[in-house]
Amino acid sequence: MALLETRGLTAHYGDFQALFGVDMTLAKGECVAIIGANGAGKTSLLRSLSGVLQQQPGMVVLDDHPIGALAADDIVALGISMVPEGRRLFPSLSVEENLLIGAYRSRGNGTWDLDAVYGLFPILKERRNSPGNALSGGQQQMVAIGRALMSNPRVLLCDELSLGLAPVIIRDIYKALPEIRKGGASVILVEQDIGQALKVADRVYCMMEGKVTLEGTPADLSRDAIHKAYFGVAA
Repeated sequence: MALLETRGLTAHYGDFQALFGVDMTLAKGECVAIIGANGAGKTSLLRSLSGVLQQQPGMVVLDDHPIGALAADDIVALGISMVPEGRRLFPSLSVEENLLIGAYRSRGNGTWDLDAVYGLFPILKERRNSPGNALSGGQQQMVAIGRALMSNPRVLLCDELSLGLAPVIIRDIYKALPEIRKGGASVILVEQDIGQALKVADRVYCMMEGKVTLEGTPADLSRDAIHKAYFGVAA
């Protein structure tokens, strides 16, 4: 049985339809990557999973229970937490205060607390009293990840972790992923960097214009198949 799945998921912004009948699954312990160009519907998918966009109840299912109509804070309490695109830290709060906000709807005892987050990202302990907006882009991304982990999620949604970061920083961010999975979180990763997605994911979904155009393991997906699913034309 899937830990998390969507069933015929649609999403609208007013009259604009962003998703068209998306079906996807995430198993316990798995890392699934969602790839696609800008406007493919990747972020709308994560917003639907996290409750930011509320849907019909049965369109999003956790442990075989419909959750699509729940509000975002209730979704967090059930164990789904998101690292949003652009980090979205609170600039008036310190690093540590930003992290502690993530524990507001924590699921209780679990792997992740302040000490564990500081162990994962030691630089954050050094900068714990600094304002969130005083950090580098990479350090802000670490805070955003740590804040999401503080709720001890069963499912961690990551929206464009590498966006705007230098390659060496991206490498350091992705080094944390095995520890995050070891801590009990299954991961859905939205990523425009196809190479990075294929390195870390157990399975990959490609989206284009709000629909899933390809699904499989990285070993099973050819470069030509990914290119066609990504752009709609063969390489």
